[in-house]
Parts: sequence; structure tokens; C-alpha cells
Amino acid sequence: MPIDDTLQRRAFLASAVSGAAAALILPTERSSATAATPRQQGFGTPRHARTDVLDIAYVEMGPPKGRPVLLLHGWPYDIHTYADAAPILAAAGYRVIVPHLRGYGPTRFLADATPRNGQQAALAQDAIDLIDALGLDNPIVGGCDWGARTACILAVARPERIRALVSVSGYLIGSQAANVKPLSPEAERAWWYQFYFATERGRQGYAANTHAFARLIWQTASPKWAFDDATFARSAAALDNPDHVAIAIHNYRWRLGLAEGEARYDALERQLAAFPAIRVPTITLEGDANGAPHPQPQDYRKRFEGPYQHRLSTGGIGHNLPQEAPRDFARAIIDADGMAGS
Repeated sequence: MPIDDTLQRRAFLASAVSGAAAALILPTERSSATAATPRQQGFGTPRHARTDVLDIAYVEMGPPKGRPVLLLHGWPYDIHTYADAAPILAAAGYRVIVPHLRGYGPTRFLADATPRNGQQAALAQDAIDLIDALGLDNPIVGGCDWGARTACILAVARPERIRALVSVSGYLIGSQAANVKPLSPEAERAWWYQFYFATERGRQGYAANTHAFARLIWQTASPKWAFDDATFARSAAALDNPDHVAIAIHNYRWRLGLAEGEARYDALERQLAAFPAIRVPTITLEGDANGAPHPQPQDYRKRFEGPYQHRLSTGGIGHNLPQEAPRDFARAIIDADGMAGS
């Protein structure tokens, strides 16, 4: 079914999907990863929201009174992960909000003394603070890469505040204790950049070659995505944030226990280390050509105890699924909304 027809039948879909609480892996409409980004959508001038720690830059689309949708990007991407999915959702009546994470784009720390902390709990607290600052009422939260991890954390840390979840690559909550265990040699090789970032050479290398490094990650994580130079450059500009390198390096060093977090996040990290179940209505997504390290759907299925579906996007879709298959991602948001009921 074309996405336009899907949007016109939104109410019908919502009621139909709500009965599929424990669906198995479902293929979505076939997508093409070999085509360039379809419309090269832009977001316009960002707005700003201030929290205790950050001046968060974000973009917004759709009716101000629409049901809120918070979309979170990952590394080394930016808000344009949702450049084509956001307009679809806005046209369907949703209020879509896409923030630049700490260390990306125009988002800035309020104080020089604030640690440039990239641990998972810090990113999640940023999202919670943004929800509070904007007064969002039970948003649907969607994410990819770092953003999917953050979205999962919101679903377990503030389930009463989150209407539904869409997570690319499933359950991504981690812990330092779990990361101590070695993986298979093949899996360890896939994480090569994590070990590179653990060294001073890696920090200097990423600082000196940020754009080239990001492009390599894009290519290896989405080997069949034929993005053009303009698409990459549009997102790479967000990596010029003065705190970007520090945030990225700390994120990966923290995972391996090579960098400390902040005490203010200790309680949340203890909660996350137990890998709590997610009970809000959830749709997980995966691309059939994801070249980045990622868990298998059968391994994280047990983490979702509420209404749940998993969907596979086919046609060479890689790690950055919302940008490579925006219609699939937008449909998942709409259907997750339907799973949450009226």
C-alpha cells in the first residue's frame, strides 16, 4: 500500500494494528537503498530550548496541537536522519520534534565547566529535560543508533511519560559491567572504532579527520545506500560542534569502563544495568543490509513485555534506516501510536 494511502487511512490502521500485540517479524514495503535521498528535505531555522545543562537546538514540523513525536538521531549522523520521515508524519497531523544531541549542530553547553559527558544516562536525561522544557504530553519516541538507545532508556525510566516507542535495531540499553565480557573475534572486529577511540591516537585521529571518519562509518554501516555528497555534507556540518569530538570519545570510552561518568547518573545506570523490560507499545525495525554492529531480533525479543512488533525493511536498507527507508519508519510511528490505543 502506498504511504499516501496509509496516511489517509490512519484511523483504520490504528485500530487494526492495536490487535497485533505480539506479532512476529513482518516485512514492510520494499524500499530502494540505491536511490538518492528522495527529496533532500530541509528543516529550516532551528528553535532553542534551555535546560539546566544545555541550550538544545531542535527543529519542529507539523501542527502545534498535534500528538507529539520526539525523534532522536545517532552517531555520526544528525537531525537529517529524519529529513524525509518527519514531513510524512507532519502531514499526518503529528507535531514532530527533532533535537540536535549534545555535541551536535547548534546545541551548546551553558557552562564551560560542565563535563562533556557522552554516557547513555546523560543523553537520556537531555531528552527528558527537553520533554519537560517543551511540555510534551506523552510523546511517541523514535530513534536510531544512539537515539534508539536513548529512546529505549526513556521507555524504562519514564514509562508513564512515553506513549509508544519505535527503536531501530531493537533493545540497545547497555552497561559497563556487560561490556567487560569479550565478544567473538568477528564481533570485536566490527567494533574496531570503539577500540581506536580508546587510545590517544584515536582521539587525535577523529579530531583531525572527523568528516572523513564519519563518511567511512556511513559507508560501512549502510553498504548499499548510495547517498550523494550533498546528503553527507548536510549532516557532516553538525559534527563541527566544538564539543563533538569530546562527547563521541567519552561515549565509547565510558562503555568500556575507560572513562568515568557523573555521579548524578549513578542511580539510573544501576537501573539500566539490570536490563529492565520495556512495557510501552513498541515496534522495532531492522534493515536487511545493516553493516553496523547490532543485536539480532530473536536475542532482544524477551526484553519487550508490552504490545510489540518487529519489522524488517528490505531492498538493501542499512543502519540509518529512517533516512534510507523513511516511509517504513513513518509507518512504524503511526502504527505504534495505534498500538497505544485512544
